[in-house]
Amino acid sequence: MKIDILTLFPEICRAPLSESIMKRAQKQAIVDLRIHNLRDWTTDKHHVVDDAPFGGGQGMVMKPEPIFAAVEDLRHQTSNLKPQTSKVILMSPAGRRFNQRLAAELSKESHLIVICGHYEGVDHRVIEHLVDLEISIGDYVLTNGAIAAVVVVDAVVRLLAGVLGHEQSAADDSFATELLEGPQYTRPAEFRGWKVPEVLLSGNHAEIAKWRSEQAIKRTKKNRPDLLG
Repeated sequence: MKIDILTLFPEICRAPLSESIMKRAQKQAIVDLRIHNLRDWTTDKHHVVDDAPFGGGQGMVMKPEPIFAAVEDLRHQTSNLKPQTSKVILMSPAGRRFNQRLAAELSKESHLIVICGHYEGVDHRVIEHLVDLEISIGDYVLTNGAIAAVVVVDAVVRLLAGVLGHEQSAADDSFATELLEGPQYTRPAEFRGWKVPEVLLSGNHAEIAKWRSEQAIKRTKKNRPDLLG
């Protein structure tokens, strides 16, 4: 998979996506991840990417010209893929709420171009004529879309084959089955008088699986009852 991130703040994305599992995925060539400064596609000497909104109002709006130029350029750079296979995503608080199911859908794409919104948003012509999907990571507003883009890229990349140490890891994650993951324990078997549930020490895999399933439902009811419908 190839992923291009377009942002005004490359360093916000670069640090977290250069560590741990994300670093290994790139090193193993499972994902080709590139982070670009949107200002590189401006044509004026001051590298202006925003302007005041028509009709008045507070804040500034990201201009369409550098965004269109950047996306079109990145599409053409992907020589081994047809341009139409590139999926263009805009990080926006007005977008579709991101979840594990959407992450799984995006992990099947061959090329993602992620645009990080900023200021009061982007010129709506970008959304109407360039973007395939608007994504929000939650019902709140961040300083800029670069932070949200990191979240989406991390969630998508870890679902690619070969990224995680054990293929079952992603399948057992919270939300993979519409439930939160059940509690986990490790050594010591007793800590400050608190003991690990006996069933986990029994070696009975059927009973352990049953216990974990029950605990997942219990935890979901407590923390995220909305997932149970």
